[in-house]
Amino acid sequence: MEAITAAGGAGLTKWQAAALSAVAGWVWAASFFGLTRRARALAQPWVTRRVLAETPSILRFQMMHHKLLDSFFSVLSCVVSVPFYTGFLPLLFWSGHSKLARQMTLLMAFCDYLGNSVKDAVSAPRPSSPPVRRVTATEDEKENAMEYGLPSSHALNTVCLMGYMLHYVLTYGPHDNVMVATGLSLALLFVMLVGVGRIYLGMHSLTDVIAGICFGGVILAFWLVVHNYVDAFVVSGKNVTTFWASLSLLLCFAYPKPEFPTPSFEYHTAFNGVAFGIVYGIQQTYFHFHNPDVPLIFSPQLPFIAFVGRVLVGIPTILVVKFCSKALSKWLLPVMCNTLGIPIVSSCYVPALKASDKSKDKSDAKQAGYLQKVFSLFPQKAYDVDTGIRFVQYASLAWSVVDLVPAIFTHLNL
Repeated sequence: MEAITAAGGAGLTKWQAAALSAVAGWVWAASFFGLTRRARALAQPWVTRRVLAETPSILRFQMMHHKLLDSFFSVLSCVVSVPFYTGFLPLLFWSGHSKLARQMTLLMAFCDYLGNSVKDAVSAPRPSSPPVRRVTATEDEKENAMEYGLPSSHALNTVCLMGYMLHYVLTYGPHDNVMVATGLSLALLFVMLVGVGRIYLGMHSLTDVIAGICFGGVILAFWLVVHNYVDAFVVSGKNVTTFWASLSLLLCFAYPKPEFPTPSFEYHTAFNGVAFGIVYGIQQTYFHFHNPDVPLIFSPQLPFIAFVGRVLVGIPTILVVKFCSKALSKWLLPVMCNTLGIPIVSSCYVPALKASDKSKDKSDAKQAGYLQKVFSLFPQKAYDVDTGIRFVQYASLAWSVVDLVPAIFTHLNL
C-alpha cells in the first residue's frame, strides 16, 4: 500500500491516514452537533427510571447480607478490578506469554475506553445510597462509586477478558470436549458471580450489569475477529509508533464530556498511555524478548525460582520508572506547552497551574501561539496538563514492562 506523507514528515499508509481522519472527523462532528448531549437526552431518563424502579428489588436482595458475603464479593471485585489487571499483566509478560499479555492489555484499553465513554455519555446514576447499602471496602471501590453506573465496567471487563483467555487457551493448548465445557462453565459462573456481586455491594442495578454483559459480548466478538490483524500490525506493521501516537492523542479528545466530572476519563487516559507504551516497546524488542521462541514459565529455561527473581527485580523497576517519568513530565510538559503557546491548566499535579480566573487570563494571553490554531479545532479553550502527565507516566511504565525490564533480565541471566 502506498504511503502518503503526513504533517511533520511521518509516513502514513492510506488506511492509517483514513482512520485518523475518521476519528478527527468524529471529534469535530460530535462537538459541532452536540451528539453527546443529544444521546444523553434520549438515554439518561430511561436508564434513571430503570435504576429507581429496581431499588426495591436491590433492597430485598441485600436483606440476605452477611459479613462473609461482604468479604467474598469485595474480594471478587478486587480480582476483576483495573488495579489487579495492572499488576497481573506484567507478570504475564515476564512469564513468557507475551502474545496473550499484549492482546489482553490492548483489549482492556479498548474495553476501558468504550465502557467509560458510554458511562459518561449517558451519565446515568448508580443506585442511591441510602437507601441502598453500598459496600466500598477499598479505595479503588470508593473511586468506582464516583463514576456513573451504566454499563458495569466490572461485568464488561470480565466478559471480555475471561472470554479472550478461554479462547486463547483453547486455541493454543490441547483440549477436548470436556475441557471446552468445563472452561465455558467456569467462565459463565465467574461472570455471573461478578454481576451478582455488583448488585449485592450496591454498586450497580440489574440494568447496569446486563448492559455491561451485553456490551462485553459485542466487544469480545469484535475483538476475536480483529485480534490477529491487530497483533500482526503491532509486531511487524509499518509506521506503528507514528500511527499509535497520533491515535492516542485523538482518543484524548474523542471522549464524551460527562454531566459532572468523574474519574472515568483518568482511567481512560492511563490505559491509553499503557496501550501506547506496550505497542512502542513491543515494536522495539519483539525479536529479542517477545517472539514465540522465548522460554515459558516452568520450562527448563525459565524455572519458577527464576520467575520469582524476575518479579522481585521487575516490580520495583517499573515503579521507579513510573515515579521518575511523572516527576519529569510535571516539569517538562508545562514548559513545552508554554513555549508552543498551548493554553493549559492543572487540576491537581501542578499547583501553579490550577484553574482560576487569573490563570484563564494568562491562558487567553498565550493564544497567539502557532499551534493554537490547530488546538482551537477541539472543544476546549484550555487543556488540562494532568492528562498529558498521566499519559506519559503510564506509557513509561508499560514501556519498561516490555523493554527495559526484559533487558535487565537478560543482563542478570534471569
